[in-house]
Parts: sequence; structure tokens; C-alpha cells
Amino acid sequence: MSAIPSVNLEDFVSGDPARKEKFVKEIGAAFEDIGFVALSGHFLSDKLVDDLYSEIKKFFQLPQDTKDKYEIAGIGGQRGYTSFGKEHAKGKKEGDLKEFWHFGQYVENNPKLEAEYPDNVMVAELPKFNEVGKETYKMLEKTAQYVLRALALHLGLEETYFDEYIKNGNSILRPIHYPPITEEPKNAVRAAAHGDINLITLLMGAHGKGLQVQNHKGEWVDAIAQPDQLMINVGDMLSRLTNNKLKSTIHQVVNPPKELWGTSRYSIPFFMHPISEMPLNCLEDCVDKEHPKAFEDITAGEYLHERLIELGLIKK
Repeated sequence: MSAIPSVNLEDFVSGDPARKEKFVKEIGAAFEDIGFVALSGHFLSDKLVDDLYSEIKKFFQLPQDTKDKYEIAGIGGQRGYTSFGKEHAKGKKEGDLKEFWHFGQYVENNPKLEAEYPDNVMVAELPKFNEVGKETYKMLEKTAQYVLRALALHLGLEETYFDEYIKNGNSILRPIHYPPITEEPKNAVRAAAHGDINLITLLMGAHGKGLQVQNHKGEWVDAIAQPDQLMINVGDMLSRLTNNKLKSTIHQVVNPPKELWGTSRYSIPFFMHPISEMPLNCLEDCVDKEHPKAFEDITAGEYLHERLIELGLIKK
């Protein structure tokens, strides 16, 4: 059994006030305690999930020189392909044992943001790749919107508090391929211990061992979702906004036992980011004598820029 609590989004959208309140309480308690939850009842259909895995496997199986065409210089890896070992966790020199792709926002009715965000990168070799990626992005964004509405209620805010900040937000869908391990890694793991930068992360593909979460005692616990569940965790932006009331939990993806080194692992996180103007100033209701304000005022855009420098994805 996974040590991560399970919730069902159907309770929140059911129209039944008692079920809605139950969901708000459950997800609020989970995010105050361990910062992770396994969520069913989301908006992804089984067919869409199958289609996405099929397309991303085809992409990562393309010849390396074909994939390299889609690594775009000068945008900090925000769109398109990032090759193996390029990214590392904060404070680590060793690159993580992964390659990945980024789908970004599909901006609606906002020329300013359209100019600010890099364009999505089209893969000529795979006609369905971008269409399936876009549909998945939209359904995960919709799921995230409802999760944030529940968290707004938990925090004593108006239910749609986050809506204006996440519409056309700088969110990223990241299909990741952890290739087979061919030799003993030197100090490197598939993804070193880290906290996420964003508001919340929705993770597809946490169905086998590998993902681990650090609990309050500093112990690593396996985080395993059912096939129909997404693993959702609090990111540093939300932790900052709530003055650490909601916990951004450190997590990692460890290397498999040696007998499974020959296998690939795929996981697909959706990093829910707000627009860059969103203030991350600690909410007044989350600051009191026992919990003094722990963070300086900052916007989401300023904070993201700081963190991308730390990760080695953009230069100072």
C-alpha cells in the first residue's frame, strides 16, 4: 500500500455539498501533512492516456540526431526537447538520468502572453504527437483548476481565487523518458531529491516503484498510484503563498534494482504555473504569532527566474 492518501475529484464536482466539503477536508489535510495525494475522477480518458504514451514512446525512440533537431537554443528548455543528463537538481552537479519534452501553454485571447511565451515545437515525423499533447495539456489544466478551487476553500479564500492567475498560466507538460541504465551511475539518479517550483504538480505514470516522498521524519516512502490515479503534490510557489501551511514535499526518482536496469521508465508531470504577475506574498490568514511570515514578497515570474538559474537551465 502507498502511504499517500487517496481522494476522488468526482466528490468535489458532484453538486452534493457534503461530498464537496469531504473532498476539501481530505485534500487540505493531505497537503498540510505530507504534501502529496493520489487523485482519481480526473478529466483524462483512458484512450487519451493510451494515445499519449504511444506518441511519446514513438518520439523517444526516434534517432538521436532527429530528436536533437527539436532542442531549441536560448529558451531555457521551456519548449521542445531536452537531451539526456542536461538538467540537475538544485545543489547537484550530476545531471539527472533522463531526457524529456516540454509542451507549453496554448494562449487564448492574450497577445502580450503569446509574445512572452515561446511557441510549442511541432514534431514533423509524428503527425498525432502535438494534437495528443495539446489535448492532454488541456485536460490536466482543467483538473488542476478544480484542485486549486478546493484548496482555495480550504484556505478560507473565495473558491475561484486562483482562476485569474492560472488562465493562460506558464504551465508545462513534461513527458520524461528515463532510459535503460547501461553502467553503474556515478552519484546520479533518475531524478535527484528536489521540490517542485510551481503551484501544484499532477503526475501521470507513478504506477511502479521509483517515486519516493520524504515524510516529516525524514524517511523516504514509496509513492505509488493506481493506474487510474494522478499523483498530485504541492509546489514551492503554493508553499510560499501559504507560509508553509501547505507542504512542498521533497521527492526523488530512484534507480531501479539492477535486474531492472534494462527497462525504460516513463512519467509525465504537468507543472501548474500561474501567470508571472501573480503575487506569492504570504496570505494574511496563514501568518500569526506561531507562524511568522517566512518569505519575502515576490512575484511568480521573479521566483521562477531565480529557480531556473539554480537548475542550470538558464544562465545569469
